[in-house]
Amino acid sequence: MFYTYILYSEKLKGYYIGFTSTSPQLRLVKHLQATKGHTAKAKDWVLVHIESFVTKQAAMAREKELKSWKSKERIFKLITASSTE
Repeated sequence: MFYTYILYSEKLKGYYIGFTSTSPQLRLVKHLQATKGHTAKAKDWVLVHIESFVTKQAAMAREKELKSWKSKERIFKLITASSTE
């Protein structure tokens, strides 16, 4: 199983979008331990959205699609819509 996930940092007031073949919760731990890269800028990341896929290609395509949105409002709407389902 593969996952596309979205993290949120209150400190940065921003989102991080990624994909993984491991548990998104375990991947979050790695982000929180990071010493370089975008997620190393804050240590308050929380997992706010997860989507699962059968193939790596599908997860990567969804990650690319979400990143292309370039809109915090659109990402927020996705997160709030999925939390009410």
